[in-house]
Parts: sequence; structure tokens; C-alpha cells
Amino acid sequence: MRIVLLEKSRVAQLFNGERSYHIFYELCAGASPILKERLKLKTASEYTYLNQSDCLTIDGVDDAQKFRKLLEAFDIVQIPKEHQERVFALLAAVLLLGNVSFRVTDNENHVEVVADEAVTNAAMLMGCNSEELMVVLSTRKLQAGTDCIAKKLTLRQATDMRDGIAKFIYASLFDWLVEQINIALEVGKSLTGRSISILDIYGFESFKNNSFEQFCINYANERLQQHFNRHLFKLEQEEYEEDGIDWTKVEFEDNQECLDLIEKKPIGLLSLLDEESNFPKATDLTFANKLKQHLKTNSCFKGERGRAFRVNHYAGEVLYDTNGFLEKNRDPLPTDLMHLLASCNCQLLKLFSTKMRNKSQKPLMLSDSTNQTVGTKFKGQLFKLMNTLENTSPHFIRCIKPNSKQLPRVYEEDLVLQQLRCCGVLEVVRISRSGYPTRLTHQEFAGRYGFLLSDKRVSQDPLSVSIAVLKQYDVQPEMYQVGYTKLYLRTGQVGIFEDRRKKVLQGIVGLQKHFRGHLSREHFQNMRNGALVLQSFVRGEIARRMFDIEAKLYADSVSEASTGELTAVIHLQSAVRGWLARKRFNSMQRQKELLNVTTISKRKAGRRISQDKDTPLEQFQVEPSAMSDLQKRVLESEAALLQKEEENTALREQLRQFEERWSEYETKMKSMEETWQKQMSSLQMSLAAARKSLATENVTGQAGGRQDTSISPIGYESEDTTSTTATPGLRTPTTNFTNGNTPELRSRELNGSLNAVNHLAREFDQRRLNFDEDARAIVEVKVEPETSTTNGQQEQHPEDEFRKLKLRFETWKKDYKARLRETKARLHKGRHRKWWGK
Repeated sequence: MRIVLLEKSRVAQLFNGERSYHIFYELCAGASPILKERLKLKTASEYTYLNQSDCLTIDGVDDAQKFRKLLEAFDIVQIPKEHQERVFALLAAVLLLGNVSFRVTDNENHVEVVADEAVTNAAMLMGCNSEELMVVLSTRKLQAGTDCIAKKLTLRQATDMRDGIAKFIYASLFDWLVEQINIALEVGKSLTGRSISILDIYGFESFKNNSFEQFCINYANERLQQHFNRHLFKLEQEEYEEDGIDWTKVEFEDNQECLDLIEKKPIGLLSLLDEESNFPKATDLTFANKLKQHLKTNSCFKGERGRAFRVNHYAGEVLYDTNGFLEKNRDPLPTDLMHLLASCNCQLLKLFSTKMRNKSQKPLMLSDSTNQTVGTKFKGQLFKLMNTLENTSPHFIRCIKPNSKQLPRVYEEDLVLQQLRCCGVLEVVRISRSGYPTRLTHQEFAGRYGFLLSDKRVSQDPLSVSIAVLKQYDVQPEMYQVGYTKLYLRTGQVGIFEDRRKKVLQGIVGLQKHFRGHLSREHFQNMRNGALVLQSFVRGEIARRMFDIEAKLYADSVSEASTGELTAVIHLQSAVRGWLARKRFNSMQRQKELLNVTTISKRKAGRRISQDKDTPLEQFQVEPSAMSDLQKRVLESEAALLQKEEENTALREQLRQFEERWSEYETKMKSMEETWQKQMSSLQMSLAAARKSLATENVTGQAGGRQDTSISPIGYESEDTTSTTATPGLRTPTTNFTNGNTPELRSRELNGSLNAVNHLAREFDQRRLNFDEDARAIVEVKVEPETSTTNGQQEQHPEDEFRKLKLRFETWKKDYKARLRETKARLHKGRHRKWWGK
């Protein structure tokens, strides 16, 4: 960031309807109560620098909210809280300096400072003595040889001194703040040569009383207006001439003569002002007379009576009053003021005074001013700004003020027209209408519109293509100009080519769209068909694999559950069929009893008829209704008899089926008995081998010992037995011994192992007998269609009994094998220890 044309006068002087710098109002409205107490802050209306314009607030703007955003911005650019408070203290001191008042002490208008809270608080915030500040504001020290003379200041001089201090503090504070922001942003380290700059300037000023500040602002606007004119008018005409365009020059007002009046040396207005400022006895009146004497030949200058003069600016004529020109141009900073700032406790003020001393190229002379005047500094800053603008591509935005009352929806035609004329907008419109605003090089025009040519025999150089396109669309000769390097078109002509180009491109794009869509759809269909074929193969393979897996799982589950389910189904079917058979049997029995009763009744009736033959017919008469009822009952009895005979036949068939099924059950039970016989034989052989091995070891390992070796072979004929109680095996614990064990200990251990084997043999014999007895009991029982217990519950089927018997046998067999393996392991362990004990 760079500072250009800081308007310091706005700190101390305001015009009606405008505000000073916004930071003053934001500080008064948004500071915390603690900060206000520390800085002795008041409301904005109590400060002379702020209330002189009768404009303290802006509609729609919250100064307190703005102040909070300012604090956030300080934190973002990493300005410490301590420095922030120092900045606010100096701003409060500037406001308090404006409230410092003076009292006239003599007839020569000399003054002294009124010792009130304003000067006291200002000195406190600046970190200096209030008495020293009062002396600096009311007197000036002059060096005459070796003597130092204190001269009292008049009211005007004291006021200027007070305002000068305030403006110096604010300007120095502004420079320091910009420097801190640049340090935080590290400007210069990553500079690439490219930048975007924004210059905001109000424009020409013309008030009832125009002084040195308005002169500097209007001078800057004159220089910027020339840049605007040069860019829009001069450069455009020069371009036409350089490219050989037959075009009548547009006359426009040039302000070069006014700029010469202000900055030409040695008789320019600024040069004469600096010259007059170097004379101690010069006054504003002598400066005005010198201007009238040297500048009366310039058409832009017009002298007036007294201290006034007129300058004919680009925006119009402005009347200036030279009152205060010399003093403001000098911008006096007395030596005693610099010493006062250097002696302050505030570190920022010390820094400001040190920088001011370093900028001075020679010691302060009797004039008490630095080497450069305000006008010279302002001119140098303006020239730097213009050099920056010349090296950029400028874009201009003209802001038009609709009315002077700052009211919405109010439009003052005279004011707007004056602004348009002052800003040169009317000249821009006039030269644009008379010129050729659209300019394209031949290469650009041919590259953009060359494809519109229908005649392909035209030469392909850019100039020939451009001319052929113009002729093809019948563009009138006065609507364009062909230059050496560019083609110039008047307003609206390029729209013809753009419309035609747009239509052709839309047709081309439409054709490409349909063709690409056709290719894409064809490619999509091919890809889709291929994907479907691939998916069909993949899904088929997956389905086949899943089917194989499910088939295996189903086969395993069926093999495990088929036996139990089949048994349950058979048991259920047997119960149901038995119930049906019993029901039919009972029904047939009842019918048989009824048939017997009917036969007996018929026989009795025959005897009664034979006895009554001798009875006269008159004495025995049968009623017709009884006869019909008797015939009906006979027919029903015959039908029931036939039905019972059919049921008996069905029952005989079911009985035959039951006998066949029972024979199948006996076959299955015999096969199961053979299987169990084999398994028990295997267990018997394992047990005999274990006992034989143990007996052999006992004979060889124990001399003279006695052992029960009566182990007889065990023959097992039937395993189809069941036992409700299982005899637990006796497990003899083994005793660990070392190499030093005695033969008695080893003999005792072998006896324990042999006892365990004998116990297993006895258990095997007992189980065999139990299984044989239960199996024979089941085999000998005859299967009846339906048997009932005393409790009325149905007994279980023999096949279920065999199944339960087999389950119990398998359970006992697993437990017996486990104990047999444990006994073998114990015997093996005993042999191992015996070998180590030798």
C-alpha cells in the first residue's frame, strides 16, 4: 500500500454537510467504557473538529459496529493490543487539541492558552507536560545569533499552530499504520510486477470560500482529467492517423494550458508560491500581487481585487482566496514543537519526530520549516501517481451525484448535466459516435468471421478474407474503414457478423450433436449387449455354484435329520392308522351285535306267526304303517351288514400289512444286533490285550509279588441291551517317582494299574449282561395294533426302543473307550519310568 494525496486539512476544517475521517466517530461511539475512561473520550458532538459541519451520523451506518470490525482488522494484520491502545490515545489527543481555546491578552491580538481540561488531557495522552504544550501553542522561538527570542503568536497563528500539530500527528499516524499493514502483508517479498490499483477521488471542488486545500485537489483533478483525455481522445486520434484512416479529427477541449499555469517553471503558480514562501516578510497579499503580475497573460488566469484570483479549470472557473496560502504551504513545524514531541513519553510521537528530523536535508533555519513545501511534496506525489497510471491499463468509472440534497429518488438535471460536462463524458459520447469504436486486426477478423465466406476461391491472406466478408454481407463503405493493420467498424456493424456467426455455429453444433449422439448410442448399445452377455454367463456360473453349495448343505442336513424325521413320521402314521383300525373294528362289532339281534327277532316273529295261524283273521290284524316301518328297518339292516363286511375285509388287509412290517422290523433289529456284536467284540479284544500287557509287566517287574491275573476271555453275543444306570469307572491315580524309588513303590503302582484294568473288565461283563437282557426282552415282545397302559397312555414302538437302546450304547461306548485309553496311557507311563529307574 502507498499513500497518495492524503487530505490532512479534513482533520481540522470541514464544510457543511460533510464528516471528518470516520475513525473519530467510530472511536467515540464504539469504545468500551474502560477505554473511554482511560482516554477521556466524550461524544462526537462535544469536539470542535467534529461538530463544525453539523453532520455527526450517516443514515444506515452503525459507527459502533464499524469500530468492532476495525478491532478485528487490527487483530488480522497482527497489530498488538498495546500499539492499538497507543493509536487510539493519539486519536483522542487530536480531538482534544481541537477543543484547546485561546484568550487574547493585548491590543495586538496576542493570545495565551486557556488552561482547561482539554489541554491537560491532551498533554496527558501525548505523554508531555501541559505547561510545555501551552508554551508551544502560544509562542514561537526565534534564533537571533546566539540569543533565543520568544515571540507571542496571534490568534490566527496560534490556531494554525494547533491545527498543524493535529494534522501532523494524524498524518504521521496514518503513515505508520500503512507501514505496519505492509509489514504484516509482507509486501515486496512476493512482488511479481502485476497489480490492481484503485484510485478514488471526488472530483473538482468549488465552494463559496476556496483555499489552498481546494487548489491542491483541483490541481490533481486537472492532471487526472488530462490523463483521461489523453487516453480516450488523443490516443484514439493518433491511432487513426498512424493506421491511415481517412477520418476527420474531433475537436475537444484540452487542459494543457491550465496545467502549464499551475506547474510550469519558473513562473508557474506553484513555483511562485514556493518562492514567496521562502521570504519571511511575504504575505498572502504580496503573493496575490505577484500572481497577477506574472500570470496575467495566461488565458486560464484572472486576477481579482485584493487577495483573490480565478483559475479556469477543465470543469469550470473557480475563485480562490490567497488567505493562508503561504502558511499552509510552509506547514510550519517549529523547533520547539519537534523538541516537545521528542521528549514525550509516547513511543509513537518519538518515532514520528525522529523520522521528520531524518527527512530534513539541512538544519532548521529561521523559517522554521523543512526543505520541501507542501505544494512541492504534493506535486511530487502527483507525478508518481501519474507515472503509475501511465504504465497501467486504466478503466474509468464516473460516479454521478443525482442531487445536492442527498435524497433518494431526486434527480436534478442541471447538476447531472454539469457533472457529465465536467467529467468529459459528453465529449466521450460525441467522439465515439463520430469514430469507429470497434477495432479488430485483420488476423482477428479473418480468424473469427472467415468461415462465413461462401466463396472459397478468395485468397487466404487475412486482408483479402476481411474485405471479402464485408462485401458478401453488403456492408456500406461509410460504415467501415480498412487500415494498414486493423479493420475499423462503426457502432452496430459487428453485430451483423456476430448474429450470422452465432447461427452458423448453432447449426454446426446441432449437426455435431446429432452425429455424436448417434455414435454414442451405437457405442452404448454395443457395450450394453456385451455387458448383458457377460452378465448372463457370470450369473449362470454363480447360480450353478450356489446350487452346488446349497445341494451339498441340503444333502448333509437331510442325512443328519432324515433318520429322526422318518422315525417321527412312521410313529405318527402308526398311531393314526391304529386309531382308525380300532374305530372300524368297534363299528363292525356293533353292526354284528345288531345283526344278531335282528335274526333273533325274526325267529321269534316266525314262531309267533305259526302260533297265530289258528287264530282267526279277524282277531289279528297288522296295521299298514307298522308293516312299512318294519320293512324299512330290514332294508337298513341289510345295508349295514354289507358295509360291515366291507370294513372287515379292509381290516384284514391292514392286519396283513402290519405283519409284513413287523417282519421287516425283525430283520432290521437282527442287523443292528450283529453290528453291536462286532463293536463289543472290538472293545473286548482291546480290554484283553490291556490286561495281558499289564500281567506280563507285573511278572517281570516284581519278584515274589502276588498278582490277580485271572483274566478270562470275554465272549459277547448280543449288544442290544439298555441300562438306566451306569457304573462309574474307578480311576487309580498314578504316583510319580524318581530314579531313587524302591521296587516296593514300583510294585504298588503296578498293582494299582492292574486293579483299574480288572475294574474295566468287570464293568464290561456287567454291561454285556444288561444289554443282552434288554435286547431279548424287546425282541420277544409281539407288536399289537394298539396297546394301552393302565394310565391310558400309548406304549412306545419297538423300533423307538431299539433306537434309544442304541443311543445309550453309543454313549457308554465313548465313555468306556476314553477310560480304556487313559489306562493304556498310564501303563505306558509306568514302563517309561521303569526304564529310567534302572
